[in-house]
Amino acid sequence: MDDEELGRVRELLARLSAQSGKPIPTSALGRLRRTTTALVRTGAGLVAGRVRGRQGIDAQVIERLILSMGELKGIAMKMGQVLSYMDTTLPVEVRELLSILQTRSQPIAFAAIEATLREDFGMHADLLLAGLIPEPIATASVGQVHRARLPDGADVAVKVRHPGIEAAIRADFRSASIGKSLARLLAPGLDVNEFVAEAEARFLEECDYTQERQRQRRFADLYAGHPVLTIPAVHPSWCSGRVLTTSWHTGVGLDAFVQHATQQQRDVAGRALYEFYLGSLYRHGLFNADPHPGNLIFDADGRVVVLDHGCVREFDLATVTALAELSGAVRAGGDTRLRAALERLGVRNPNGPGFDVTRRLLQAFFEPVLKPGVRPMAAAVSLDMREVLRSKQAMLQLQLPGKLLFLFRIRFGVYAVLAQLGAQLDWQALEAEFSGQR
Repeated sequence: MDDEELGRVRELLARLSAQSGKPIPTSALGRLRRTTTALVRTGAGLVAGRVRGRQGIDAQVIERLILSMGELKGIAMKMGQVLSYMDTTLPVEVRELLSILQTRSQPIAFAAIEATLREDFGMHADLLLAGLIPEPIATASVGQVHRARLPDGADVAVKVRHPGIEAAIRADFRSASIGKSLARLLAPGLDVNEFVAEAEARFLEECDYTQERQRQRRFADLYAGHPVLTIPAVHPSWCSGRVLTTSWHTGVGLDAFVQHATQQQRDVAGRALYEFYLGSLYRHGLFNADPHPGNLIFDADGRVVVLDHGCVREFDLATVTALAELSGAVRAGGDTRLRAALERLGVRNPNGPGFDVTRRLLQAFFEPVLKPGVRPMAAAVSLDMREVLRSKQAMLQLQLPGKLLFLFRIRFGVYAVLAQLGAQLDWQALEAEFSGQR
């Protein structure tokens, strides 16, 4: 990032901070209108910039998008986060600006944060507030994080849910008819109603900090003593359904780590992240489905700290076994084995005319693990959407289960993070090791 771009980022951060205190919009129509308008204007700006032969676009277009997504928070802000690290077709300067949304948006007024703490902790809230820094260190899509020191001297991060965020997310899904149409266009073989229901359930779960606390403690137990991975400890006495307090960890973000890390350090971190995101799925039926760079800290001891365990999906043993078998079948290239794995996952017509298209899509989905040998992770997965659209009717007969939504999200998200990390590993060997399928 050059000095001009750095200055632009600092100016935008200042504008976000200056707009603190606004309540989150909760009108379904208003949220839909603002999100759609912002995305359309940004798309038009991108096209215009490319037509004029520019590598980038007017930064003001992206800044308006960031300001709008940051104020809306919820799903709109998550869209910006995903675009910042997964859409490699966007110009670099656009993704750098969008990456602000990984940890920053317009802060919620501290008076509202204080009110939540007092409502949830009563007379004990004064003990927490006495050591809490009013300026947030991060303002995310669902909650805002403040650094604090507990009465016992422990340094902690206190995450407080945004007032009104649950109503905002429900409002977004009340406008899901447009989302359904888009899903049918982009993923014509998917059971759209199940797709939307799955997405709504997962997003609303992120608003429940009691559940996130339980999941974070479970991940901490699973990875206790791990040589690289750290899951921050939970301080249950200072937690509620709207407040999550965890141990404070210092370190740098992914971009800063990449600038100074050796190849060996990148490789060690890459293996650990593959183990956490995909190994947890295969070995424990559990995965964190929000692998964006803003949820990672790299400390001075070479450890990788994984933050935010709100978006987690758990599968039963039968589904996990079928997922591992699907991975093995795609890598082995056998149609009979692949059809059997799809059937075990709930595909209703694995022998239908959409099978050939599905095979090719799965090969793109698993592309980084199809070949042996040490190499960098590809920055993007090749996926010919023209072929998907041409084959829409054939794929409709497959009726892919909606639970595959988060499998796609985690795979592509992990691929993007590992590509940014620059790790060079034998990805096929890692997939075989963690899935148990050779």
